[in-house]
Amino acid sequence: MNVVQQGISRGLNRNWAEVTNITEQRETETLAFGNVMTERPTRKRKMGDTKEATPKKPAAKWPLIKPKKNLQITRLRDFDLFTVQNFFSSTESKEFVKIAEAIGFAHQGSLGPTYGEAYRDNDRLSVDDSVLAASVWESGLSKLFSDIKIRGKVAVGLNPNIRFYRYKSGQRFGRHIDESVNLGDGKRTYYTLLVYLSGGPGELISKPKKDSSNPSVSSVDPLVGGETVFYGPRNSTVAEVAPTEGTALLHLHGDKCLLHEARNVTKGVKYVFRSDVVFA
Repeated sequence: MNVVQQGISRGLNRNWAEVTNITEQRETETLAFGNVMTERPTRKRKMGDTKEATPKKPAAKWPLIKPKKNLQITRLRDFDLFTVQNFFSSTESKEFVKIAEAIGFAHQGSLGPTYGEAYRDNDRLSVDDSVLAASVWESGLSKLFSDIKIRGKVAVGLNPNIRFYRYKSGQRFGRHIDESVNLGDGKRTYYTLLVYLSGGPGELISKPKKDSSNPSVSSVDPLVGGETVFYGPRNSTVAEVAPTEGTALLHLHGDKCLLHEARNVTKGVKYVFRSDVVFA
């Protein structure tokens, strides 16, 4: 166990002794008004599980995820929030985007703050694929979480419900929290996993040339905007993570989840791979 993992393990065991009554909603919203965070528990809707949600798709031929050695993590807020550079290679990231686009996305919205929900405007693809989840987990995450315990539970894999998000110019996801999910048989999710599939210098490699006959096409433009921003007490900014192709972002969710948002994309297209770390 290296020094970073020891630190994470100690911090989590200390912090999570306080956790109680985690709800089972997959994704919900906490709204911020001025300097006061206001939860709206009386009118929550499972984002992505409404009638407009993307239907489950048949198994696809996903890219082969190669094992990653010597992954480096950057702690952004104690042990609650950290990034992993080069978690997906540029080739893997681009292949995920290509396959997800071939399957197809569906628009994902919300009722908005007026009805107690975070503003949401993006496109979503959801698949249930335990093989893909296991492949991503064993590529390097299993080692990073090997010594982490939360309330006596250890990390055992990823939620097989894999989601892909697409944000085009003008789209964003307002301030919200991610809830813990009870998967049954003593399994529960405690971490959100996001892997950026676009952004940064890597996405410029092998980019198709812009079609001069259709200058409005933004998918060939470099990504601008779309940062994931986390907030602390009194709406103070805790961390701001710019999308970088292949970088993984992991943060605690449930009662320990920080209020966060996906800022507006102003140019290009932001793609994200999403799952959750499962403990048992």
